[in-house]
Amino acid sequence: MILKPADRSIANLVRWSIVCFFLSLNVCVSQDKSPESAKTDWLIDGDSFVATIEPSRLSARIPNSFELGNGLVGRTFLLDPPIAATISVDSHARGQHDSITRAIKPEATVSINGQVFDVGGLIGQPNHAFLKPEWISKMKPSENAMRFVGHTVGMTKPRFPWKKIRHAANETWPPPGKSITLEFEPPESSDLEFRVFVHYELYDHIPVFSKWLTIENHSEKPITVDRFASEILAVVEHESRVESREGVAVPKPESIHVETDFAFGGFNHQNANRHIVHWRSDPEYKTQVNYKRETPCLLVVEPTYGPDQTIAAGEKFESCRTFELIFDSTDRERQSLSLRKMYRTIAPWTTENPLMHHLRVSDPKAVLKAIDDAALVGFEMIILSFGSGFNMEDDSPEHLQQWKEVAEYSKSKNVEIGGYSLLSSRKIGNGNNIVSPEGQTPAHGNCPALTSEWGQDYYRKLYDFFDATGFTLLEHDGPYPGDVDVTSRPPLQKGISDSRWVQGKIANRFYRWCREKGIYVNAPDYYFLNGTNKCGMGYREVNWSLPREMQVIHTRQNIFDGTWSKTPSMGWMFVPLSEYHGGGAAATIEPLDEHLDHYQQMLQSNLGLGVQACYRGPRLFDTDRTRDMLARNVAWFKKYREILESDVVHGKRADGRDLDWMLHVNPHLKRKGMLLVYNPTDDPITKSIRVSFYYTGLTDTIVLKEKDSEAKSIQLDRDYCRDIEVTVEANGMNWFVIE
Repeated sequence: MILKPADRSIANLVRWSIVCFFLSLNVCVSQDKSPESAKTDWLIDGDSFVATIEPSRLSARIPNSFELGNGLVGRTFLLDPPIAATISVDSHARGQHDSITRAIKPEATVSINGQVFDVGGLIGQPNHAFLKPEWISKMKPSENAMRFVGHTVGMTKPRFPWKKIRHAANETWPPPGKSITLEFEPPESSDLEFRVFVHYELYDHIPVFSKWLTIENHSEKPITVDRFASEILAVVEHESRVESREGVAVPKPESIHVETDFAFGGFNHQNANRHIVHWRSDPEYKTQVNYKRETPCLLVVEPTYGPDQTIAAGEKFESCRTFELIFDSTDRERQSLSLRKMYRTIAPWTTENPLMHHLRVSDPKAVLKAIDDAALVGFEMIILSFGSGFNMEDDSPEHLQQWKEVAEYSKSKNVEIGGYSLLSSRKIGNGNNIVSPEGQTPAHGNCPALTSEWGQDYYRKLYDFFDATGFTLLEHDGPYPGDVDVTSRPPLQKGISDSRWVQGKIANRFYRWCREKGIYVNAPDYYFLNGTNKCGMGYREVNWSLPREMQVIHTRQNIFDGTWSKTPSMGWMFVPLSEYHGGGAAATIEPLDEHLDHYQQMLQSNLGLGVQACYRGPRLFDTDRTRDMLARNVAWFKKYREILESDVVHGKRADGRDLDWMLHVNPHLKRKGMLLVYNPTDDPITKSIRVSFYYTGLTDTIVLKEKDSEAKSIQLDRDYCRDIEVTVEANGMNWFVIE
């Protein structure tokens, strides 16, 4: 058949229309649809994925092989004394075993009194690009390898206590799962008497392992742990890069997310773990395609300095813990949801999300008035903010008694109270400051040494203040950021080699104590896994001195961007009720009643996306009209709190030109979703937006309620998406409940 030119044009147009249709369909699928069916997707219902320790599927070919697995991931060990080795770490996504590792490495390495030991592992693998089962029987331990002598199996245990005194979206602690501990003794060639225990945990319902070491001194003399690497994995490379070019980084593997509870010095997990989570080239991987063999595919978890810790006779040393999340997809949203699910599981206190007034004054009478005002509108916390004049380091009996009385009154009003304290960014003098190695400077310009006389006294004052007053909130500004100190500070610190380890432990011990006491902690750093609740969502402080109409857009942009790596409850935002960093009247909400619309927009932007802001000023309201507006929005948030504090699927980022939106999802609630749509323009907008409802757990039909109005039953498309027509008033918000 020969087509005329006009016919060919029509045919091409039809073909192009079909292609465009499927391309648009694929956008929704590729962003949001799981590789698994909704019925077996752990992000929707993970109850069936329970950790076990059983003979591995390879046990017929590899005797004495066992898998610590939960149906989502598995770590397979060869346990045949004196040999122990991880022979595979697998993702079980799509019903198959995809190994993310390619070679056997030691389970760990330790340096004790200057002697370096491999902890388990095997050498002699012919090719480090892949591992064939028949090779294993021909491999052997290295000459310096410690000998595997036994193992124990148990259940997961809490890393530290969590006192639950406020609402949290996840109250399960510890996360349930299975543990296995491998015990090793030194080789016969060593005269040292110690044991290394390698601990692993795998949690139910989620593809996350944790791992750490303990080292016991079985001799009658002290021994020193000079160095350790608690995890070494030969990971499958992300892609093949033949060339290495200056300024063009070879990407690290994206199949696994790794972080530790020895994290500090950053608002995100990458920055906070850069000193301990290392992606290196593997010198044994001689068949990689990179000509210079520089592919970063060897994961090594080890402190950059030290720890250089002396263990007394009969005592033990415990390393930090590593957490490993195995991804089942390269999709950004799915990886983000997996990461956020990990935080909700291994640090559930981060789901505590109280409404907080940053009070700029500290006169007790004004504080009592602020407590009354907070109770009236439903706010749940008062913090005596920076610049208020409050001094947590004043340990005089009069000061402590005064604030104890205020705290008791606050408690009677069901409002928690706390205060601000600055640690880093301070110059103390008299030998109390960190002295950096040559070529380095403290992260915040100045930082007191936590091991100094001043540092020890500072922490004593904090412990005593909370014990004496009953305060249950701390905003700890400039937590220890990981600065290295060359100074010897006996008996706590030897010098540069142990300074980061010792100071990190002091900081972590305090935050764990806070969690045990139920003290809520805002800290601009990544101490989440040691008990802090919240750090910055990610913003530039001076932006809150921009004109008000710009601040609204920045608010939703910051939340959209910040929730790729944090849950909404893990990041704070900012609302300058009074002037902050300048900007004058154009940047400030005060007088509050005169800028009521903007105040409400800021409330709706934060509360609607499940995020709590620092509402900083001398008062929450100035007129009855302001009070009623504030109380109305807080009541709306609390009505929908469960779904608003659930996870988010990213829709459209705010750009100031068109509607922006996000979708809350939680398949375990009656309200399984809530769509929040914002209009940043001065005109009303009506349009259709295409939304994926996959992560609500609903697969066929949804019930949609606009502002809880009449329910509409809507059939979903095969890709779990649907076009939803929305109307949003000028500079307003609209919401839809999904059941």
